Amino acid sequence: MAAFLSPSTVQLPSQPLGSSTALYGGNLVNAELAESQLAPTFGSSSTGSSLTYAVAPAIAAAAAFASTVRRRRQRPTNVGRSARSRVATAAASGELPSDVPQGGHFPKRDTPLLDKIDKTGTAGMKGMSIDELKSLAEEVRWQVLDAVSVTGGHLGAGLGVVELTVALHAVYDTPRDEICWDVAHQCQPHKVLTHRRDRIYTLRQGGGLSGFAKRKESEYDAFGAGHSSTSISAAVGFQTAKDRQGKEGHSIAVIGDGAITGGMAWEAMNHAGGMGSKIVVVLNDNGQVSLPTIYNEVSTPVGALSQTLANTRISQTGLDVQGSIAKMETSESFQKSREFLKAASKQFLPENLQSAAAKIDEYTRDFVKTVPFEGTGAGSKGELFEQLGFRYIGPIDGNDLETLVQVMSNIRKQHEDGSLDKPVLLHIKTKKGSGYDPAEDASDRLHAVKPKFNLPKDPNAAPKPAGPPTLTKVFADQLVKDAEVDDKICAITAAMPGGTGVGIFEKRFGPERTFDVGIAEQHAVTFAAGLAAGGMKPFCAIYSTFLQRGYDQLIHDVAIQKLPVRFIIDRAGLVGDDGPTHGGTFDLSYMGCVPDMKICASADEAELVHMTHTLAQIDDGPSALRFPRGNAYGDIEMPTEPRFLEPGKGRINVEGKDGSIAILSFGSRLRESLKAASVLEKLGVSATVADARWMKPLDVDLVSWLAKEHKAMITIEENAIGGFAAQVQACLLEGGHLDGLNRSSPLVLRSMTFPDRWIEHNKPVLQYEDAGLNAKHIVAKCVETLERTGVKVNEADLQSALSEL
Repeated sequence: MAAFLSPSTVQLPSQPLGSSTALYGGNLVNAELAESQLAPTFGSSSTGSSLTYAVAPAIAAAAAFASTVRRRRQRPTNVGRSARSRVATAAASGELPSDVPQGGHFPKRDTPLLDKIDKTGTAGMKGMSIDELKSLAEEVRWQVLDAVSVTGGHLGAGLGVVELTVALHAVYDTPRDEICWDVAHQCQPHKVLTHRRDRIYTLRQGGGLSGFAKRKESEYDAFGAGHSSTSISAAVGFQTAKDRQGKEGHSIAVIGDGAITGGMAWEAMNHAGGMGSKIVVVLNDNGQVSLPTIYNEVSTPVGALSQTLANTRISQTGLDVQGSIAKMETSESFQKSREFLKAASKQFLPENLQSAAAKIDEYTRDFVKTVPFEGTGAGSKGELFEQLGFRYIGPIDGNDLETLVQVMSNIRKQHEDGSLDKPVLLHIKTKKGSGYDPAEDASDRLHAVKPKFNLPKDPNAAPKPAGPPTLTKVFADQLVKDAEVDDKICAITAAMPGGTGVGIFEKRFGPERTFDVGIAEQHAVTFAAGLAAGGMKPFCAIYSTFLQRGYDQLIHDVAIQKLPVRFIIDRAGLVGDDGPTHGGTFDLSYMGCVPDMKICASADEAELVHMTHTLAQIDDGPSALRFPRGNAYGDIEMPTEPRFLEPGKGRINVEGKDGSIAILSFGSRLRESLKAASVLEKLGVSATVADARWMKPLDVDLVSWLAKEHKAMITIEENAIGGFAAQVQACLLEGGHLDGLNRSSPLVLRSMTFPDRWIEHNKPVLQYEDAGLNAKHIVAKCVETLERTGVKVNEADLQSALSEL
């Protein structure tokens, strides 16, 4: 064994990638040579052969560890101008709007390899050498940085997967082979490589590229994303479709260490392993969830799985060793030798010794994967996935292109020739923000940034005056105040402590009353139900779009049992740059039909304070409070003491004088409704404006009064069809207000909701313009409705009034 560990024994001439030679930190170890030298050591009997396949990895790892050296990656260089010239040409030709930026805020640089890919597509990467792929990766990294310096948005995650993205497209035959990006906030490098570079400066801009994967945007975006933990299910579906139709190809899921905490990912792995689906799951482990849940004094990732993955702390040397092991154990010669020895063991060994040999193999493999690590290592983590029917490989350096390409090439070949007939989980360790020092040094690795994030601030510039707080902060501050006097109040979030305001609550009350459950909305809802049943007062703060994922639990575990869970629904309505995957457009529809659910919506920050306080007092059943993304108005007098707002009671903001039309608003379209009423007043129409406050229970008295005292009524909400308007219509129908009896003319009723189509990403004000829910649209709808009652407005006066909005 000592002789085998000698560097002179393991030095071999270089061989091409894909051969049976594995690279170990600069030394080449041939798997066949290792086996041939091990055989005499342990003898040539069948028992010895069984021990050979079990112990070989450990010996090879020891040899690799003895000779491995740390490899450092080069930083991007910055020269040239070709990327900007492509955008300029596209804009000049009319392919893009003329106002598309033609470059960002990073120094120019040449991008010869990217320029080639722009013409050939990812097929042009197949003949590139490793050195060329490394250079291409640096060009991609620069392009992502330059583009995001213009558009803002997600950054750190994308920088961390540049090498992975290049390797995937170099090894697999995209777009035939589907890459399913989980969440897909990391897909900017993917878009740069897939015929969208000339539009990369339009990321998250109106009419531009989505910040996520989007099927209608490109054939390379195999599966749309935005929400978490969906990629493995999609990949299993793609691979199954191929298998059933006799088509060739591979399906790959790329999922992060945060997204894999979601239950759906485990449901998919359970299914994939059980059916033997030959998918590849790349676990992108960068030590943080997508929105870091290490905040305030919280120093460890949320959840046992995240903490388990975090325990695979490893030096660069250790990663090099593990990469070398991965190359060896995925090599064709090693797999053939291993399978031969397993077969021999079964043929020649008694059954009890066969089991012992298998155990030695299992334990040795775990040991090999543990040696280079601090803490408990990776062996037991791999066993977790292998028990689900996966072949576990790694962890390897996810920013090392050479290792990625060779390991993935080996996996692809084995899936194609049938020597590997099960799904693979490739565990990679990446650096979020890799290749950009400010990102690597930042506590959040520059997860998301604003435009011009890289430009130095003028030290002599006057500080900007503080603007109004976000509505999220208004809610959180009031919840803290209520919790100061009621120790039963606790807060729950599903991996979004910053976005929901729960982080503010945690800073005051700590983990004893604050619960971040990770990306697990279903669990969050039922966990809240259990807390409520146990006598606590849980506030379950989940974005509108993410609460969709916990809908069954909302009905089955909360509402049917009439448990007092308070749902705080942030990001209600349209949310801007993130687009339809994150829009809060359905919660009033899917919650309004649930019995015993109390639902309110705040029109402004003062109302938000009152409603937060009100929900803290509701103990007879579930309740929900929705409010939009964005800042408070800042021009409203805030209450010194919050008031309890009686459920089912609205308010009249402006009472009209002529009984012509009533505008009944629910939520934050109230201010636009008041603007519309002001314009209508100039046109000779005195409109009543009311704020419903509650959708359930609905203020039947208010609705009935508005119907009786006005010729026409309009409802307005920030929701799809089937929400607030449906509740009002049902009330009016059942109350006989639409029968046309006992009044000179029937009530004319119209509703303003989101249109029956997806509102694409843009600035919120432009999204509401697209949806037709701004003040001018309310005026136009009122004028149109009034014509049905015989009230006409001069067209010239109308256009003049609208021009002022």
